[in-house]
Amino acid sequence: MTAHSGRAGELRSGWTTGACAAAATRAAYTALVTGRFPDPVSVTLPGGQEPSFPLVVAERGPGHGRAAVRKDAGDDPDVTHGALVESWVRPAPAGAGIVFRAGEGVGIVTKPGLSLAVGEPAINPAPRRMIAEMLDDLAPALGGPADVSVAIAIPDGRRLARQTMNGRLGIVGGLSVLGTSGIVKPYSCAAWIASIRQGIDVAAAAGTTHLAAATGRVSEQAAQAFYGLDEAALIDMGDFVGATLKLIRRKPVPRLTIAGGFGKIGKLADGHMDLHSQRSSVDREGLVRRLAALGASEATLAQAEAAGSAGAILQVATEIGLPLADAIAAEARVVAEGVLEGAPLTPRLDVLIVDRTGCIVGRAGP
Repeated sequence: MTAHSGRAGELRSGWTTGACAAAATRAAYTALVTGRFPDPVSVTLPGGQEPSFPLVVAERGPGHGRAAVRKDAGDDPDVTHGALVESWVRPAPAGAGIVFRAGEGVGIVTKPGLSLAVGEPAINPAPRRMIAEMLDDLAPALGGPADVSVAIAIPDGRRLARQTMNGRLGIVGGLSVLGTSGIVKPYSCAAWIASIRQGIDVAAAAGTTHLAAATGRVSEQAAQAFYGLDEAALIDMGDFVGATLKLIRRKPVPRLTIAGGFGKIGKLADGHMDLHSQRSSVDREGLVRRLAALGASEATLAQAEAAGSAGAILQVATEIGLPLADAIAAEARVVAEGVLEGAPLTPRLDVLIVDRTGCIVGRAGP
């Protein structure tokens, strides 16, 4: 399987789980009908690309074809990189059409709000469409059945799913089969942002009126305990505060809490929408200026200027009783309100700043 590679030094793109599932299904269906496995097997992606995948498993038995490929996510830090993606294809009753099933390691939807009905295998609409269109073309060409059962399996999926947000989204038993274009772009984090969107959709379907979007587990737990929130109200936004706010602007809730560490919320206060350390940095000089505005002495300002981190500057402020964290939270709240402006319903917004031990050290909002 050859992933996309650009000029020297560029990151390689790879293939989505959905593209791998389509390739495995094409091989399994072909073997079911003809007795032969195409190896490597190629598929046409929605954008017209035609990647080829070597088969890792090729098995034909009474009434079924089974094939598997190994996922190559390129240089993206995808938890499913290297996972085996299998397809079991069997004839279905006449008139059934293409029936999708969850094999080992593929989850089942148990909560409303997603793009799939409760009880359906977590094979997303785009991969389903890719597989269905491919089989619609392949069946008449090979003289095979148009009515088939397609079971997608990811044998290690149950374990890998623990590293995803599937459990919180109500997808139990394994992974989701994802992918819109069939291509994984390195560090695009499209899957994470899709999970944020799904989390908001699931919360809305459950009637949740107060969401807490946190940058990490410690701040999430602090917000949950402070407000007594159910797990359905928690959004693991990571560094994607801008994407989260834009998604909530489209599907607003009555109340929203943003929670994170002092450095992350400081970046938001400075207008950064991506809080990752490689894409934004804390303005320590700006923190010192804010301390001056709060009335810090020259000696305190000199101490803050010599501090090596945002956390150290906060400690300087805390030791003399200056509410620097509250000031940062208030500025971050103004920035977030600007992104939410124009929403059909403007959420009541508050911001929490949480230290490494889980204590709330700064707050702004109702």
